[in-house]
Amino acid sequence: MASADLIEELSCSICLSIYTDPVTLRCGHNFCRECIDQVLDSQEASGLYTCPECRAEFKERPVLSSARVLRNIAEKFLISQPVPEDTGIYCTYCVDSRVPAIKSCLLCESSLCGIHLRVHAKSPEHVLSDPTNTPWNRKCSIHNRIVEYYCPTERVCICVHCIAVGEHKGHPVEKLDEAPEKKKEKLRKDLEILNSNKAWAEKQVQSLEERRTDVQIKAARVTQRVTVLFQDVRRELEDVEQRFLNQISKQVEKISESVYILIQKLEIQKDELSRKISHIEELCKATDPMTVLKHQNSDGEDICHTEQEDNMDTVIPSEGNFYEDLIKDRLLKLSDIIKNIHICIQQPEAVLLDEETAANDLLISRDLKTASWITVKLDRPETPKRFRNFQVLSKRSFSSGRHSWEVDTSYSNSWRVGLCYPSMGRKSFIGDNKDSWCLQRCNHDEYNKVHECQRIPFQHKPTSHKFRIYLDYEVGRISFYELSDPIRHLHTFTTTFTEPLHAAISVWKGSITIIN
Repeated sequence: MASADLIEELSCSICLSIYTDPVTLRCGHNFCRECIDQVLDSQEASGLYTCPECRAEFKERPVLSSARVLRNIAEKFLISQPVPEDTGIYCTYCVDSRVPAIKSCLLCESSLCGIHLRVHAKSPEHVLSDPTNTPWNRKCSIHNRIVEYYCPTERVCICVHCIAVGEHKGHPVEKLDEAPEKKKEKLRKDLEILNSNKAWAEKQVQSLEERRTDVQIKAARVTQRVTVLFQDVRRELEDVEQRFLNQISKQVEKISESVYILIQKLEIQKDELSRKISHIEELCKATDPMTVLKHQNSDGEDICHTEQEDNMDTVIPSEGNFYEDLIKDRLLKLSDIIKNIHICIQQPEAVLLDEETAANDLLISRDLKTASWITVKLDRPETPKRFRNFQVLSKRSFSSGRHSWEVDTSYSNSWRVGLCYPSMGRKSFIGDNKDSWCLQRCNHDEYNKVHECQRIPFQHKPTSHKFRIYLDYEVGRISFYELSDPIRHLHTFTTTFTEPLHAAISVWKGSITIIN
């Protein structure tokens, strides 16, 4: 490390800076070539040249000899020095130019460049510090002395007089250059805690951002599904409305036509009756006996009353209640569609399989969500809960409320999914008794609804391999839906439940997975 003495030896006495292209006079003193040239130029008018260092006289302008060794040393020294940063704090004494300060004197309350630092007083009371614009902050506000200690009790910096005669007398103190290290050690621990808390907060923010994104994606999917479903409902309502309005209009037209024809007939009959009434009235007024007696009905025979006694309701078609009963029935069906919409947008629940009920030809995955048929039977212990073949129940039972879950049957073409009572026989299959209800696929593309051994095929075969099972325990409904786009209702079993229900899976080939 270069010392202050070395800097002094490598500095030109004219510009007080490190030599630039140094040259030597005959007297042996060195100067920057540019600096000594300016001095000699100023002396030329007097005709006498002197050395600025030792005042040696020269009658003629001295020849300047290049000091190559000194120049090399000066250049290497400059290269080895770090480039000083511009801290914005400048030497107090360099009034003609802004020279960066390298130290500040706390006693003098001034900042010093390298040149002025060399000539600065070296006494102990002149305490030097890194450059600062506020050196007075390092002085005691009471005694105007430089602070050298730290009082942990009061948490303030103090001078020696504060300890000796001031209010901090008797307090434990620390040297000012040692106290920061203890403080820094505590700050480092605080920093570790803060960084840990920040990392936790960042993780939570990331998790919440992911959750918000996930919610937005799910909401977009549900929104799309609800939009399609309500479009279907509106379309269905419009079709029903138009169909019934057309039927009512046709009924009104038919009745109006019958009424019009009957009115025409009655008008003719009325005219005929008016004519007869007028004729009879004339006969009643006649004075000539022969005139009265000659009338064919004058002997008291009844005039025809048959048409007058006819019931008009038997002639006019009945309008009934204009299909009101049919409309009510159709609206009830639409009410069921609205219920199905609620089922379709409801989020499925997590259902896990109970390996204690699984048959030995079914392999249950570690996450308890997949049942796979295997050719080599497992050696599980025989228990009253275990099925003989191909089946497994859910761990959870349902004895109240509304519930739904979904299954993926993409990897199997022979299966049954549904619900059953826990008391169902372990040799029986779901759907083949009064204690279970299921949806079945067999023979690759044959789909049936099965209960009490009755297999009723669907008119429209599902196109998706994913299905939703919905249970409304209190109402007594088990519904099956195809997870197509849009979701399509397949069938609903209606009954009164007498036991808790378990989700049930039977699989003869491949595997079935519960979707969560």
